[in-house]
Amino acid sequence: MNAILRTPARWAGAVLVALTLFTLPAAAADRDKVEAFLHVTGFDVALESLKFSAEDAPTMLGLDAGIFGYSWTRLSQDVFDVDRMRDMAVGILEQTLDDDKLAHAAAFYATDLGQRLVEVENASHLNPDDAAKQAEGQALVAEMQANDSPRLGMFERMTDAIDASGVAVRAMQQVQLRFLVAASAAGVIELRLDPDEMAAMMKEQEPELRRAMAESSLSAQAWVYRDFTDDEVETYTEALEHPDMQEVYELMNAVQYEIMANRFEELAMRMSELDTGQDL
Repeated sequence: MNAILRTPARWAGAVLVALTLFTLPAAAADRDKVEAFLHVTGFDVALESLKFSAEDAPTMLGLDAGIFGYSWTRLSQDVFDVDRMRDMAVGILEQTLDDDKLAHAAAFYATDLGQRLVEVENASHLNPDDAAKQAEGQALVAEMQANDSPRLGMFERMTDAIDASGVAVRAMQQVQLRFLVAASAAGVIELRLDPDEMAAMMKEQEPELRRAMAESSLSAQAWVYRDFTDDEVETYTEALEHPDMQEVYELMNAVQYEIMANRFEELAMRMSELDTGQDL
């Protein structure tokens, strides 16, 4: 499921506040339906791919993961345990996902086109070589621009549809802020700025980040959907623009963002357990 807005560093998230905006639906989905929904839409694979974001964690703190030895790999795998993240998602969606909205989204992704889309999206999520994909995607975008391809407009609409409320950039910054604050509290790093100052600095950087995020998303979409026809891309875009689908995506993005922030906070706290160069 193309719920992830691609960014250069694979970050996203704004988060608990977003989840509190969702009131308990009159017909909340049961666990079996939610688990089936995760599979048919590919959202389970999108959650699994969050484990790759741990690769960026030390860099964000100004550290080199190599100083921790193999213990870093073991720690990040434990914190970003796939089954744990899946259980967290199911638990939240059981309480917040309307049964009718679930059925609407699942019905589209269960079609032949939907399953082909899920297949390529899953493959993209589990291939962390973002640099290679971005390079090829950028070349495809340049070619489309030269040929005045209608796909560019479709991809822009697709991006707008999967983040209809426009929170992805601020969400990404919130995940980063929560991680830095947690790392400081754990004694892993010492912050030069307090949280309010960091938030203000991130606010200044928001326009530039938003442009970079849009460019990255466009390149990623060009690469992922390169083998689909214009008509198929248009069909998918229209499906994403449906109000019920947008509501589902808004919720799933919030769930995904909160799980990412939660896991990074846990990672920050547990980094204090590691000794540099320790090989467990």
